[in-house]
Amino acid sequence: MTSTDGPGRAQIASTIETSGVIAVIRIRDAAKVKAVADALMEGGIRALEVTMTVPDAVASIRSLAATLPRGFLLGAGTVTDAATVHAVVDAGARFVVSPVFRREVVRACLERGVAAVPGCFSPTEILDAHDAGADFVKVFPATMLGPQFIKDVRAPLPQVRLVPTGGVTPANAGDWIRAGAAAVGIGSALVDTAAVDRGDWKTIVDRARTAIESIAAARKT
Repeated sequence: MTSTDGPGRAQIASTIETSGVIAVIRIRDAAKVKAVADALMEGGIRALEVTMTVPDAVASIRSLAATLPRGFLLGAGTVTDAATVHAVVDAGARFVVSPVFRREVVRACLERGVAAVPGCFSPTEILDAHDAGADFVKVFPATMLGPQFIKDVRAPLPQVRLVPTGGVTPANAGDWIRAGAAAVGIGSALVDTAAVDRGDWKTIVDRARTAIESIAAARKT
């Protein structure tokens, strides 16, 4: 497989870090993926992750990629094997997120020229993933760790760009950035299932804006 067309890994990583938020779209109704993405983008988020747990996720990624405005990034989440990497990249994903670290997934991302964001929990895993070529390391589940963990890990490993996910909310996103996170991943606290079910897109727009404002304030301090 050859590298995909579009922005290179460095540009993809820069966009994710500048935005500060990867919005995790993990919903039950694939027909609402576009509406959720529109609300998130209206709220200022530029990096969208559609997880493989969404029904017919690859088709959703392909459909969304065809209409995504310039300057926004689409990624795939919950990817755990190389075959899925190739499928989602062919559909238009420009970054790939996993709940775990698997070398074959990172290797496939590098082959295709997209950003790799494997999930890790321990400092040993984090450094191994970085050394394997990961652009970011998803610290997951961050719920059990807290922002201090990010600060503690980056003290001896400042070269690693960490993206805590799980337990991050729009309101506390800035706390993780202050601790040294390159960006954060926010799922249900941002894309609220009840709001999606009732078509309450304003709630999602407002939460996205809160997250962006929290991160912007943190970066000023």
